[in-house]
Amino acid sequence: MTAQLDLLTAKLRSVQAEIETEMAKRREELRFHFDNRRIVFEEEVLRLQRAIKTRASRYLIDANPLMILSAPVIYSLIVPIVLVDIWVMAYQAVCFPVYRIPKVRRRDYLIFDRHHLAYLNIIEKINCAYCSYANGAIAFVREVASRTEVYWCPIKHARRVLGPHPYYQGFADFGDAEGFRTKLNEMKDGVKIEGAQ
Repeated sequence: MTAQLDLLTAKLRSVQAEIETEMAKRREELRFHFDNRRIVFEEEVLRLQRAIKTRASRYLIDANPLMILSAPVIYSLIVPIVLVDIWVMAYQAVCFPVYRIPKVRRRDYLIFDRHHLAYLNIIEKINCAYCSYANGAIAFVREVASRTEVYWCPIKHARRVLGPHPYYQGFADFGDAEGFRTKLNEMKDGVKIEGAQ
Protein backbone atom coordinates (compact mmCIF):
# COMPACT_ATOMS: atom_id res chain seq x y z
CA MET A 1 0.00 0.00 0.00
CA THR A 2 1.26 3.49 -0.73
CA ALA A 3 2.14 5.85 2.09
CA GLN A 4 -0.85 8.06 1.21
CA LEU A 5 -3.26 5.09 1.39
CA ASP A 6 -1.72 4.05 4.71
CA LEU A 7 -2.31 7.57 6.01
CA LEU A 8 -5.93 7.63 4.81
CA THR A 9 -6.59 4.18 6.32
CA ALA A 10 -5.19 5.39 9.65
CA LYS A 11 -7.45 8.46 9.46
CA LEU A 12 -10.44 6.21 8.74
CA ARG A 13 -9.69 4.10 11.83
CA SER A 14 -9.33 7.26 13.90
CA VAL A 15 -12.71 8.54 12.69
CA GLN A 16 -14.29 5.15 13.48
CA ALA A 17 -12.91 5.40 17.03
CA GLU A 18 -14.35 8.92 17.33
CA ILE A 19 -17.74 7.61 16.17
CA GLU A 20 -17.66 4.96 18.89
CA THR A 21 -16.84 7.64 21.49
CA GLU A 22 -19.77 9.76 20.31
CA MET A 23 -22.09 6.75 20.40
CA ALA A 24 -21.06 6.12 24.02
CA LYS A 25 -21.90 9.74 24.84
CA ARG A 26 -25.29 9.33 23.16
CA ARG A 27 -25.98 6.20 25.25
CA GLU A 28 -25.39 8.31 28.35
CA GLU A 29 -27.80 10.96 27.06
CA LEU A 30 -30.44 8.27 26.49
CA ARG A 31 -29.81 7.05 30.04
CA PHE A 32 -28.91 3.42 29.58
CA HIS A 33 -25.79 1.43 30.30
CA PHE A 34 -24.44 -2.09 30.08
CA ASP A 35 -24.28 -4.32 33.12
CA ASN A 36 -22.42 -7.54 32.21
CA ARG A 37 -23.65 -7.35 28.58
CA ARG A 38 -27.18 -6.65 29.84
CA ILE A 39 -28.82 -3.37 28.80
CA VAL A 40 -30.20 -1.40 31.72
CA PHE A 41 -32.39 1.69 31.35
CA GLU A 42 -33.07 4.11 34.17
CA GLU A 43 -36.54 3.51 35.65
CA GLU A 44 -37.83 6.92 34.56
CA VAL A 45 -36.75 6.23 30.98
CA LEU A 46 -38.54 2.88 31.00
CA ARG A 47 -41.70 4.57 32.27
CA LEU A 48 -41.56 7.13 29.44
CA GLN A 49 -40.90 4.42 26.85
CA ARG A 50 -43.89 2.38 28.02
CA ALA A 51 -46.09 5.48 27.89
CA ILE A 52 -45.44 6.02 24.15
CA LYS A 53 -45.73 2.37 23.13
CA THR A 54 -48.40 1.64 20.49
CA ARG A 55 -50.46 -1.43 21.33
CA ALA A 56 -50.15 -4.24 18.78
CA SER A 57 -53.87 -4.09 17.97
CA ARG A 58 -53.66 -0.31 17.25
CA TYR A 59 -50.51 -0.91 15.20
CA LEU A 60 -52.39 -3.40 12.98
CA ILE A 61 -55.51 -1.24 12.68
CA ASP A 62 -53.46 1.78 11.61
CA ALA A 63 -51.24 -0.18 9.19
CA ASN A 64 -51.50 0.35 5.46
CA PRO A 65 -53.21 -2.80 4.04
CA LEU A 66 -50.53 -3.06 1.33
CA MET A 67 -47.88 -3.26 4.06
CA ILE A 68 -49.70 -6.18 5.65
CA LEU A 69 -50.08 -7.91 2.26
CA SER A 70 -46.38 -7.43 1.48
CA ALA A 71 -45.22 -8.83 4.85
CA PRO A 72 -45.20 -12.48 3.68
CA VAL A 73 -42.89 -11.51 0.81
CA ILE A 74 -40.51 -9.82 3.23
CA TYR A 75 -40.57 -12.71 5.68
CA SER A 76 -40.13 -15.30 2.91
CA LEU A 77 -36.51 -14.16 2.63
CA ILE A 78 -35.84 -15.93 5.92
CA VAL A 79 -35.57 -19.24 4.04
CA PRO A 80 -32.68 -18.31 1.70
CA ILE A 81 -30.97 -16.28 4.42
CA VAL A 82 -31.00 -19.22 6.86
CA LEU A 83 -29.78 -21.58 4.13
CA VAL A 84 -26.91 -19.27 3.18
CA ASP A 85 -26.07 -18.73 6.85
CA ILE A 86 -25.89 -22.50 7.50
CA TRP A 87 -23.96 -23.16 4.29
CA VAL A 88 -21.39 -20.44 5.03
CA MET A 89 -20.93 -21.77 8.59
CA ALA A 90 -20.17 -25.20 7.10
CA TYR A 91 -17.89 -23.69 4.42
CA GLN A 92 -15.89 -21.80 7.02
CA ALA A 93 -15.65 -24.83 9.32
CA VAL A 94 -14.31 -27.04 6.54
CA CYS A 95 -12.18 -24.66 4.45
CA PHE A 96 -10.74 -22.00 6.75
CA PRO A 97 -8.56 -24.40 8.77
CA VAL A 98 -7.11 -25.83 5.53
CA TYR A 99 -5.95 -22.40 4.36
CA ARG A 100 -5.17 -21.07 7.83
CA ILE A 101 -7.72 -18.29 7.53
CA PRO A 102 -8.91 -17.07 10.94
CA LYS A 103 -12.53 -18.07 11.52
CA VAL A 104 -15.20 -15.42 11.82
CA ARG A 105 -17.05 -15.39 15.14
CA ARG A 106 -20.66 -15.46 13.99
CA ARG A 107 -21.93 -14.25 17.36
CA ASP A 108 -20.13 -10.93 16.78
CA TYR A 109 -22.48 -10.27 13.85
CA LEU A 110 -25.81 -11.47 15.23
CA ILE A 111 -26.94 -8.83 17.69
CA PHE A 112 -30.36 -9.13 19.30
CA ASP A 113 -30.98 -6.30 21.74
CA ARG A 114 -33.92 -4.26 20.47
CA HIS A 115 -36.37 -6.35 22.52
CA HIS A 116 -35.14 -4.32 25.52
CA LEU A 117 -36.90 -1.25 24.14
CA ALA A 118 -40.09 -0.78 26.11
CA TYR A 119 -41.61 1.46 23.42
CA LEU A 120 -41.83 -1.41 20.90
CA ASN A 121 -44.89 -3.66 20.78
CA ILE A 122 -44.63 -7.40 20.08
CA ILE A 123 -45.03 -6.96 16.30
CA GLU A 124 -42.30 -4.32 16.18
CA LYS A 125 -40.04 -6.53 18.31
CA ILE A 126 -40.55 -9.47 15.93
CA ASN A 127 -39.82 -7.19 12.96
CA CYS A 128 -36.67 -5.93 14.68
CA ALA A 129 -35.51 -9.47 15.46
CA TYR A 130 -36.02 -10.44 11.81
CA CYS A 131 -34.02 -7.43 10.58
CA SER A 132 -31.30 -8.06 13.16
CA TYR A 133 -30.94 -11.66 12.05
CA ALA A 134 -31.06 -10.90 8.30
CA ASN A 135 -28.53 -8.06 8.45
CA GLY A 136 -26.31 -9.87 10.97
CA ALA A 137 -26.26 -13.07 8.91
CA ILE A 138 -25.45 -11.11 5.75
CA ALA A 139 -22.67 -9.22 7.57
CA PHE A 140 -21.28 -12.57 8.78
CA VAL A 141 -21.40 -13.96 5.22
CA ARG A 142 -19.68 -10.83 3.92
CA GLU A 143 -16.88 -11.17 6.46
CA VAL A 144 -16.34 -14.82 5.52
CA ALA A 145 -16.33 -13.86 1.83
CA SER A 146 -13.93 -10.97 2.56
CA ARG A 147 -11.44 -13.24 4.30
CA THR A 148 -11.74 -15.70 1.43
CA GLU A 149 -10.95 -12.90 -1.02
CA VAL A 150 -7.92 -11.88 1.07
CA TYR A 151 -6.55 -15.40 0.57
CA TRP A 152 -7.49 -16.13 -3.04
CA CYS A 153 -7.65 -12.86 -4.95
CA PRO A 154 -6.26 -9.82 -3.13
CA ILE A 155 -6.50 -7.56 -6.20
CA LYS A 156 -8.36 -4.27 -6.32
CA HIS A 157 -10.89 -3.81 -9.11
CA ALA A 158 -10.25 -1.38 -11.95
CA ARG A 159 -13.64 0.23 -11.28
CA ARG A 160 -14.72 1.92 -8.07
CA VAL A 161 -16.18 -0.48 -5.49
CA LEU A 162 -19.09 0.77 -3.39
CA GLY A 163 -18.71 -0.11 0.29
CA PRO A 164 -15.54 -2.20 0.11
CA HIS A 165 -14.76 -4.50 3.03
CA PRO A 166 -12.06 -3.42 5.48
CA TYR A 167 -9.29 -5.51 3.88
CA TYR A 168 -9.79 -4.19 0.36
CA GLN A 169 -7.40 -1.22 0.67
CA GLY A 170 -4.55 -3.63 1.43
CA PHE A 171 -5.04 -5.48 -1.86
CA ALA A 172 -2.63 -5.22 -4.78
CA ASP A 173 -3.54 -2.58 -7.32
CA PHE A 174 -5.30 -3.68 -10.48
CA GLY A 175 -2.59 -4.44 -13.05
CA ASP A 176 0.23 -4.75 -10.47
CA ALA A 177 1.39 -8.31 -11.20
CA GLU A 178 4.35 -8.15 -8.80
CA GLY A 179 2.16 -6.77 -6.02
CA PHE A 180 -0.32 -9.62 -6.55
CA ARG A 181 2.42 -12.29 -6.37
CA THR A 182 3.79 -10.64 -3.22
CA LYS A 183 0.34 -10.74 -1.62
CA LEU A 184 -0.06 -14.42 -2.51
CA ASN A 185 3.35 -15.24 -1.01
CA GLU A 186 2.28 -13.48 2.20
CA MET A 187 -0.59 -15.98 2.47
CA LYS A 188 1.65 -19.06 2.54
CA ASP A 189 1.71 -18.96 6.33
CA GLY A 190 -1.99 -18.18 6.55
CA VAL A 191 -4.06 -15.06 6.47
CA LYS A 192 -3.30 -12.43 9.09
CA ILE A 193 -6.48 -10.57 10.01
CA GLU A 194 -6.13 -7.66 12.42
CA GLY A 195 -8.28 -8.29 15.51
CA ALA A 196 -9.27 -11.83 14.40
CA GLN A 197 -10.14 -14.21 17.20
